[in-house]
Amino acid sequence: MAEFKPCLGKSACTDDGTYCRACGRPHTDILRTRELIDELAAFIQTADYRNVEAFTDYIGRKVIHKIHYRRQQQES
Repeated sequence: MAEFKPCLGKSACTDDGTYCRACGRPHTDILRTRELIDELAAFIQTADYRNVEAFTDYIGRKVIHKIHYRRQQQES
C-alpha cells in the first residue's frame, strides 16, 4: 500500500517523466485528483451551498468510511 504525499503546489510539480519529482506520485494520479476536485467544486457551485466547509467535511468523512468498509470486505 502506497503512502500518500500531498502535492507541494503546481509550481513544485514536475510534468516530465512518469512521476512527479516533488511529491513522488504518478502524473496520472495527480491529473485524476485534479479532475475529481474540479468536479466536486463544480457540483458545490451548482448546488450553491452556503456552508461549503460542512459539505467538504461530510464528503471527507464519507470517503474515509467507504474506504474502510471496502478494505474490510476485501479482507474477508
